[in-house]
Amino acid sequence: NEHGIDRHSYVVGLGGGALLDLVGYVAAIAHRGVRHIRIPTTVLSQNDSGVGVKNSINFRGKKNFLGTFAPPLAVINDADFLKSLPQRAWLGGISEAVKVSLIKDRTFFEWIETNATALCNRDSEAMHYLIFRCAELHVRHIGGYGDPFESGSSRPLDFGHWSAHKLEQLSRFEVQHGEAVAMGICLDCVYSRLDGRLSAEDCERVINLFETLGLAITHPLLKADGEHSPLVAGLQEFREHLGGRLTIMLLNGLGLAEEVHDMNTDLIRAAAEELQARS
Repeated sequence: NEHGIDRHSYVVGLGGGALLDLVGYVAAIAHRGVRHIRIPTTVLSQNDSGVGVKNSINFRGKKNFLGTFAPPLAVINDADFLKSLPQRAWLGGISEAVKVSLIKDRTFFEWIETNATALCNRDSEAMHYLIFRCAELHVRHIGGYGDPFESGSSRPLDFGHWSAHKLEQLSRFEVQHGEAVAMGICLDCVYSRLDGRLSAEDCERVINLFETLGLAITHPLLKADGEHSPLVAGLQEFREHLGGRLTIMLLNGLGLAEEVHDMNTDLIRAAAEELQARS
């Protein structure tokens, strides 16, 4: 309003995922849509959120409660921004690459396994490839899946996210998104194993990868004790966020995912306890 921004103006967001979500949300609701450009500066935003069509802010203590679907006019990834990242932000963003590899590309998962030490040591060439491939798989899904604005109940790219979103809320967002996603993936992998879907060997490979990457596999708040466990409540909140039936992605193998519409709370509790004991 102060600067006379109109629908033919350009608003440029330069920063991490939370900043880009905020700028995109503001641009989408001002004048029913101002053109916006994203320049993501973190691993997480360059390989995932920056190349999506969603914009949102947290509200009433819930993740992404207010938001819009509004694709950016352009996304510019500049690898030089990554040089200034603290190690925590560098590593956390890798979890989204592990996620998309597990549901879509076993070969990519095995590449991450092979290059895990190089990624931890901030090897630029390895990180450049990881970001490009991860972003490529996300864009292909959004553009080719047939439901880019999530009008249905299915959201495969949110594998491992139902508990991750709840953990972020419970920790008052002290746990960063990428860290929470790593823990959420581990929980759903152990659940998949206990449910007879995923082999013990493949489950162990996933957990070992996160440990090699220096990412925690669980958190003291990720407990499923009692019927009214905050963690189990996260399932209902996740369903509300998608709408329709509860739809959760689980693994039948590395790179082989399947959607389910209910979760066994006893198995959730057992998976959470197993990870707590291991950590």
